Amino acid sequence: MRVRLIFSLKNKGSYLPFHHQYILAQFLKGVIVKGGREEFYNYNYFNFSGLKGQTKVSRSGLHYYSSLVTLVLSSQSEDFMDYLLEQVFATPKIELGNLILVPEYTEIENEPTLETSNKFVCISPLVLITPAFNEEAGKRFISPDSDEFSDLLYESTLTRMERSGWYTPEQMETFYKFQVVPDMAYVNKLKEAQKKFARIYAVYDMDVKYEVRGYTLPITLYAAPEVQDFVFKCGLGAFTHKGFGMLDLANHPSGPRTSTYKFKREGFVPYKPSERVRENVAPTSDSEEETTSED
Repeated sequence: MRVRLIFSLKNKGSYLPFHHQYILAQFLKGVIVKGGREEFYNYNYFNFSGLKGQTKVSRSGLHYYSSLVTLVLSSQSEDFMDYLLEQVFATPKIELGNLILVPEYTEIENEPTLETSNKFVCISPLVLITPAFNEEAGKRFISPDSDEFSDLLYESTLTRMERSGWYTPEQMETFYKFQVVPDMAYVNKLKEAQKKFARIYAVYDMDVKYEVRGYTLPITLYAAPEVQDFVFKCGLGAFTHKGFGMLDLANHPSGPRTSTYKFKREGFVPYKPSERVRENVAPTSDSEEETTSED
């Protein structure tokens, strides 16, 4: 299930760093532990996007100007998702970087029908390698159109699926068809404009800082429907529970994409349609792009 968590922003114009996944990860880890359910302390089968809203770029980072901002959360487990949301809504005021947020309401995304071939966009950076302590391997640039790029994603996906225990050995043997094909027209367009599609991000695990390379680009994934469903709900690549590798369909079917979910702050009055600012989930503008190409 994929749920959109909508916050009201109390200090418009405040900012987050460009690379703020670690701030979101620390917040979510904090509320998970605060709730006291130990079975979820090290639960890794969830994923989340960057914080989405109307932004402007400065040297400090992304300044948010919309009344509402959105975080997309995803997991196979409804029990985990409801537990996490309960803890978020039990926190009346949330400070993320310089932002002061209040959780307002939730929407559940209608599940799309996934085929054996789907085009996705990254709504958080895609990381290929889990580095060891004090090594540089995680920052190595790997060309998206290389076999290594697809092979690393295949290995990490199948390893996570096997460890989940959700699939029989017989099922796992059928998941060998897997290929990630990047949209190289998009990549080459960014290169020509001297904009990045691959950047270095900080990740914190067990209080240890790692630096990894993340990629933000459209891809087409060829794989079994069960594999497509797994990556759509649990993320693709490494550090997915740290907010990396969240995908969204590049093209959604017509009709409503969301419906009301069960969590809402008491007393919240939704904006009228004419007043409400639409917030894109997919990165469709250049507002989050920076100059140069690969490093």
